[in-house]
Amino acid sequence: MTGIPDLATIEAMDAADPLRSLRDRFVLPEGVIYLDGNSLGAASHAAFDELRKAASEEWAYNLIRAWNTAGWFDMPLELGDQLGRLIGAASGQTVVCDTTSINIYKVLHAAMAMRPDRPVIVAEGDSFPTDLYMAEGVASTRKNTVLRLAGVDAPTIEELIDENVAVVLVNHVNYKSGELRDMTALTRIAHDAGALIVWDLCHTAGAMPVELDKANADFAVGCTYKYLNGGPGSPAFIYAAERHHADVQQPLSGWWSHARPFAFEQAYAAGTGIRRFLCGTQPVLSMRTLKGALDIWKDVDMAAVRTKSIALADLFIELVEAKCGIYGLTLESNRNSARRGSQISFMHEHGYQIMRALIERGVIGDFRAPSTIRFGFTPLYVGYADVWHAVEVLADILRSGAWKDARFAVKEAVT
Repeated sequence: MTGIPDLATIEAMDAADPLRSLRDRFVLPEGVIYLDGNSLGAASHAAFDELRKAASEEWAYNLIRAWNTAGWFDMPLELGDQLGRLIGAASGQTVVCDTTSINIYKVLHAAMAMRPDRPVIVAEGDSFPTDLYMAEGVASTRKNTVLRLAGVDAPTIEELIDENVAVVLVNHVNYKSGELRDMTALTRIAHDAGALIVWDLCHTAGAMPVELDKANADFAVGCTYKYLNGGPGSPAFIYAAERHHADVQQPLSGWWSHARPFAFEQAYAAGTGIRRFLCGTQPVLSMRTLKGALDIWKDVDMAAVRTKSIALADLFIELVEAKCGIYGLTLESNRNSARRGSQISFMHEHGYQIMRALIERGVIGDFRAPSTIRFGFTPLYVGYADVWHAVEVLADILRSGAWKDARFAVKEAVT
């Protein structure tokens, strides 16, 4: 263990952290080290303030008038522009709406319709399952459509992209390992083959700088309840490059995407721009909670977020391998910080029990079958001392064998 930083050194890193003051904007339970922001972000005071205002003032007293007086109707577009700044999107290209799964369905259909003579969807075999399930669903509705999977039909996704491919659906960061893809390079490969590309940003939006416009991306989807801290089940988002707006047709042609929703016309007429990706009435209370969460980001430097994210994760790897390496943990994430997102994953054959024991001791991460324990590092509220103390608890659990208690082997509904 010689050479690893001691607690005093790590506390000095916290004291010099330019993002340190942001921690006070979040509601963090006493005695908990929260390393699961890659699954559900922490609550913020600003999010609660917006929720209270929307519920106890606007809804309670303005009732239906609040659609106009509180600007509820335009929130999907306004929040979309606010979020767009964090993903490198110029205004008018991002809309907050629905769920990631629904948005994948809409975007894949739109992309397939723009390449009607191409029958192939390409995705990753180790993608987050909902991406694959929705791709299967799209393929089932379009005759002769084929789904090709990297790791199944060829070793790499690049090998699957040819003149038959309509659209590539790919995760910017792999949900399990944290592996980061080169957005610009893969987008160029897809375009060179005449295909469109959809980026899933669930594990990068709010975790690191994203440059959709600069990378010449076509479409993107993502959630807001992870690193953006929008709350459980908060609405997702869609990005569509402006150059595609006139050609977009998506199958869920609900009234909110109509050109004149309050004309109540019998036939559908698509609205203009990114509004075309809307569907039905959006969840106002969730939207307002998300507004509070996004307001925190107005003065945040995404480059500083990335710098701290890398430092936190590098420190975690160093400490875990020094203090816990003899207990069978194997690093699953890329050691090269330029090749990973803001999470670190280790594998262990008893990973589920170990994570349950950690959570009971106040160190919250999560587990992904069959053997991955994940730790997310949200730079807005996770500190370097948090990392040090978390590894101390992990080492104690492994050294003492506390994880072997039979109660930790009982599977919970959500892991």
